[in-house]
Formats: sequence, C-alpha cells, structure tokens
Amino acid sequence: MIAALRMNVAHIITRLIVGGAQENTLLTVEDQHRDFGDRVTLITGPPAGPEGSLLERAHAGGFDVRVVPSLGRSIHPVRDVSALRALVSELRDFHPDIVHTHSSKAGILGRAAAARLKLPAVHTVHGAAFHYGQHPLAYRAYVAAERWAARRTAHFISVCDDMTREYVRAGVAPEDRFTTVYSGFDVEPYLDPPRPGAEVRAELGIAPDRFVIGKVARLFHLKGHEFVLAAARRIVDAVPHALFLFVGDGVLRAKYEQQIAEMGLSDHFVFTGLVRPERIPELLHATDAVVHTSQWEGLARVLPQALLAGRPVVAYDVGGAREVVVPGETGFLLPRDAVAPLADAVIALASDPELRRRMGETGRARFTDQFRHQTMTRRIREVYQAVLAQRG
Repeated sequence: MIAALRMNVAHIITRLIVGGAQENTLLTVEDQHRDFGDRVTLITGPPAGPEGSLLERAHAGGFDVRVVPSLGRSIHPVRDVSALRALVSELRDFHPDIVHTHSSKAGILGRAAAARLKLPAVHTVHGAAFHYGQHPLAYRAYVAAERWAARRTAHFISVCDDMTREYVRAGVAPEDRFTTVYSGFDVEPYLDPPRPGAEVRAELGIAPDRFVIGKVARLFHLKGHEFVLAAARRIVDAVPHALFLFVGDGVLRAKYEQQIAEMGLSDHFVFTGLVRPERIPELLHATDAVVHTSQWEGLARVLPQALLAGRPVVAYDVGGAREVVVPGETGFLLPRDAVAPLADAVIALASDPELRRRMGETGRARFTDQFRHQTMTRRIREVYQAVLAQRG
C-alpha cells in the first residue's frame, strides 16, 4: 500500500535498546518506509545498556539512520547541549515535514530542536516522564520540562488513554491535543508461533506437567518482580507443580536468584536471560498464564501479546492496564503492590483450565486488530496529516 501523500519524517528517540517504546518506534519507521513510501530518518543515541540493541535491525531497514553520540539517557548538561546542537544540525540537513519524538530525553531535546527550525513536532507518550517512584524534586522537574516542551508540540500521541489523563492532570496540555494510538506489534507470531510451546518448554528443561507462570520484563527497579517472589511460596504450596518463567535480564538478576535460593524455590524458577524480541511469542506460548506486576507503566505490550497468545493475564492496575485487562473476561486486575491477591489469582487460574481458555480466547477476539502495527502506523500518519493540514 502506497499512500497518495508521501511525507518526509524525522523520528528521534534516546536509544534503540530492546524495549516496548523502541520496538514501537522502529515498527512505525519500517511501516512508513515500506508501506507508505515516506522518506524516513531515524535519529537515535547510542544503544548503551544491558537490554540489547535494535540498531542492527534499524540499519537493515533501508531508511536513513543517524546516531548522535551525545544523546544519552542520563541528564548531563554539557552533553545535552551538544546533543541539542547535533539534533538541530541533523534536522536542518534534510528539513523534514514533521518531527516525531519518543522517550523523555529525546522528547525534550527533539522538540526544542524542531522549534528552533520552526518545524511541527508530534510527541508520543510511551510512558510518563514523571511517574510513581520518582523523587518529588525529579517529579516536579519533569512536569515542568514537559510543560515547557508542550508549548513546542503540535500534537501528542498517547499509547493509552491513561497517559493522556496523567498529562492532562499534570497541566501539561489540554485533552484535545492528545490522540490515543495503541502501541502495535506484529500480531501473527502471537496467534501462530514459529515453534510450539511444548518444544520451547523442552528446550528450557521445563517438564510438560508444570504450570508455567510467565513474566516478561527487564530485571530492573519498578518492574515488580519482588512481588512475584513475595507471592511465590504461597503459590507453590497450593500448586506444587508451579514454575515461574522470568523472561529478560537486568541489574537485579543476581539479587533475585539469591532470594529464590534462600527461599528454597530454585526448582520453581527459570531465567531465560536476554532474548531477542522475536522469541517472545514462542515463550508466551510456553506459559499457562502471564503476570505483570510493574509499579509504573504506560501500557505494557506484554499484556495484549499474552492475550493474543491465548494466555490470561494477572496485572497491577497501573497505567493503561485496565484498557486491556478486563476483570473476569481477560484476566485479573489487582491493586499495585498487592501480594495475597496476586497469589490468589494465580492459584485460581492454575485450578481452572476452562477459565484460562475462555479468558485467552476473549482477549484474542477483542484485541487482535487493535494492536496490529499496521493499524498503529496508519493512525499515526492520520495525526501527521491533521497537523500539517492545520499549518496550511
């Protein structure tokens, strides 16, 4: 499909690590380049960190990729000034019709650069820059920065309605300047995985009769693995064949492995380590249920991904989770940091195969089309077209 109107678009993101916001951005760029024939330039900082990199995939996409070495995640006044100058220089070089920014640091600097060149900027709120768990001073500083950047933003795209509400409550911008576009992905491997779950279980050394509870997230602060560990003993006592599959890696892995050993539950946990994004579908199909206990999130992609794989989900009621996890229909929605209700929900799913099947099938029917990346990209381009039309 080639659109009648081709655009010249710059996407700016802080770093192309393996993560939801990054995969969202890369899919958008790939779709625009391939399906719409747009001229797309992807500007990113170096993919530093233990999470893995998507930069090689980006370079293979056939579109322009530019790396700004000074564009890093941490706040650093000298490097940030250098990054702003570099972004202005890059944008001036090819003068896009529209600038689309992603993530907190690139969102602020990218919109500042676009404003200097009088280019319209769209910003996607993948997750609020200000959020639960931040120091109050940092929270207020990020709110102030987002309000400043909002004056240089033609329109906002939110990955869920909850992100819009959070930004409106903080006084960043009025509601009519936001459009919700759910974060899409390639749904087909979740509907029909490249390898059957039984084969993946065997590869991981998981016996066929184990009840596998999956959690897909970086082993990092605010991702909530500690609540799964807190509930694990009660779950294992009620479901002796329960096994927890932690998909991902991060700085807290050694700490968690030590805690699990001290609880005497090492036989009930498997860590996959860092995996490529394309392995997530088959790993979800190797589970019986999926838990997501993050303390802060935009809309975790693993929630619709698990449902499309036919797996019920248990999630904390944070961010946009309630827009996917419908209590009694697609899973269990629990208060943040709850431990006993988390154990109860997992035990209920373990004891009721029909409930698991029904919830998974309901999720598939309800969310498949909504989360196709082609749907996402089409709706994002509609936002671009509205912004450009408004500018005349």
